[in-house]
Amino acid sequence: MTTSRPPFPPFDEESALRKVQAAEDAWNTCDPERVSLAYTVDSAWRNRDRFVNGRAEIVDFLREKWSREQEYALRKELWDFRGSRIAVRFQYECRTADGQWWRSYGNELWEFTAEGLMARREASINDVRITESERSIFGPRRSS
Repeated sequence: MTTSRPPFPPFDEESALRKVQAAEDAWNTCDPERVSLAYTVDSAWRNRDRFVNGRAEIVDFLREKWSREQEYALRKELWDFRGSRIAVRFQYECRTADGQWWRSYGNELWEFTAEGLMARREASINDVRITESERSIFGPRRSS
């Protein structure tokens, strides 16, 4: 089991940017088990109106999320950082089973342990209906 996840706090700009990109890359896999390893075993989340506690609940939450949100594609951007905390804004797009496309806008507040695992995640998210022609996010970000 993973017990650390670099980079480690305290964050500077370069390490905060790496942490944000690593999170984006992991979430774009839509692999709940892989994503969950970035969090402490007792990590506490607030995601919209849901409260999720611990890796097992994180895995269940993400399985449910990605079964509903098909063709999920996410972009995260560093907003700010200090010490063991990082603030992120993000957008993602997905399609529901009925063919409706959505773009979701959000902000996250992250707090990390000394081992670089996320112990706390607070996410506020708003959804906007879009048409397929309005999509702007396609798959994982490509490295240049």
